[in-house]
Amino acid sequence: MRMAELKNTDGFARAATELRAQRPMRSPRLQKIVAALRNRDFAFAEEEAAGYLAERADDANAIYLRALAARGLDQHQKAVTLLAAALELAPDFAAARFDYAKLLFETNRFSAALEQAELLLANAPSNPLFRHLKATILQTVGEHVQALTIFEQLAAENPARAQSWLGYGDSLRMAGFREKSVAAYRRAIACRPSFGSAWWSLANMKTVGFGDADIAAIQKQLLEPDISPDDRVLLQFALGKAYEDKGVYDRSWEHYAKANAAMRLRVDYDPDTLSSGVAANKHVFTAEFLRSRSGTGCSAAGPIFILGRPRSGSTLVEQILCSHSMVEGTAELPYIAALARQETSEKDFPERVEQLGPDTLLGLGQAYLESAHVHRKLGRPFFIDKNPANYFYVGLIQLILPNAKIIDVRRNPAAASLSIFKQYYSRINLRLNELGRFYCDYVELMAHFDRVMPGRVHRVIYEEMVSNPEAEVRRLLDHLGLPFEEACLRFYETERPVLTPSSEQVRRPISNEAVDHWRNYEKWLAPLIKSLGPVLTEYPAIPDGF
Repeated sequence: MRMAELKNTDGFARAATELRAQRPMRSPRLQKIVAALRNRDFAFAEEEAAGYLAERADDANAIYLRALAARGLDQHQKAVTLLAAALELAPDFAAARFDYAKLLFETNRFSAALEQAELLLANAPSNPLFRHLKATILQTVGEHVQALTIFEQLAAENPARAQSWLGYGDSLRMAGFREKSVAAYRRAIACRPSFGSAWWSLANMKTVGFGDADIAAIQKQLLEPDISPDDRVLLQFALGKAYEDKGVYDRSWEHYAKANAAMRLRVDYDPDTLSSGVAANKHVFTAEFLRSRSGTGCSAAGPIFILGRPRSGSTLVEQILCSHSMVEGTAELPYIAALARQETSEKDFPERVEQLGPDTLLGLGQAYLESAHVHRKLGRPFFIDKNPANYFYVGLIQLILPNAKIIDVRRNPAAASLSIFKQYYSRINLRLNELGRFYCDYVELMAHFDRVMPGRVHRVIYEEMVSNPEAEVRRLLDHLGLPFEEACLRFYETERPVLTPSSEQVRRPISNEAVDHWRNYEKWLAPLIKSLGPVLTEYPAIPDGF
């Protein structure tokens, strides 16, 4: 890129160009690998890089390119090792350090990622790529004030860059600055009217309604032939929400269905995989097996796991508990699943758990606490891990943290599944019948743990929490062994960052407006209702045979 052209790009584009230019790949063989990486031919790039390194083992450029190929092949640990090796040979290799920091972040090694980001910034304190990475890490570990400051600076410095306003808006939203967040999203749209992420972020605030002008603007963008697939999907989700707010449910459903169908094409999902995993859990975690491991694991009583299906009220329960003087909220922590993969690999969980000895189980519990520590800021004795997917690992949690508390939050299966269907996810959008089957598998697994660990899991029924909050809050606190505090009923007054799509709802008093909202879409839900079967008709009871 010529210097004149470089000046006309935003700060992020300039920084990326300069980063690549610091260490040019002049070798024709390395350029061939670079071309393969650009074409996403990662297997070829890996093979070529390995061959090159067989002759020149100390070439940091080739090691770096091989790391990028490994990352593309989802061999993340191999990529981390290769990037570390490249930096040993060339400590000033900024592009390698940047990718190293990003990969450490992506693999949940947040403290190490932050350390690498600081090293980058020590040499280039104004670099927007490095500052954005630092802000993202800080936000993930709960340092929201510092993160917000950086995002604000980046938006001010790059006023024509839509992505910077989106990042600033997201950070404002998490912190509870609703009006400023809306303004930031609007600035992002002004920068790029087809920016689906900004439109969806506005729609997903729940408390923001779109007017006719907004709907017309979205529809106009959808008519453009050259918008990206990501923008198109997000615009459709946003339009679905806009028509939902107006009560025009047929138009709303049309756009939700189109958006979800497009996302489903990107998802590699086999329903039998989860069903097999549930069966394997039931086979391994029998009452006899769990009794035989009694007394193992880490004795810490601090963790409170809130789990279940997404969109079931878990953020509400988290906000209620975080209003208690002894409980701290963190985030949807990734560590339980990561520990399961570390010890068993995904395809061997849970069978290999049977081979884990007492020392290993103790070490896993301690490793979880060490990983979670970076997210804890208040020094309270209890903290919440609100990762819904932890329901699949209840047996492992029992083995490694036998004194932790487990709360299963459950909402009407049709309502919860529909809410998931209407939500944009990058990797887990499913068809209606698949969502129903998923919910049934989840109910089956939790019913198993109710049998083999009676009383161990406390269940919160969302509709009962809404209809009788004080009684349900008292019951919840009794299970946790915590004294009742009035602040738990005034949870909407608690000031804390909330990172989920329910961030606005939990800053308002409890309402029953969402309980039967799903019925507005009932005529389109036949595949979901059929797949749920008795799990829906007998809710909240557990059907016989589960």
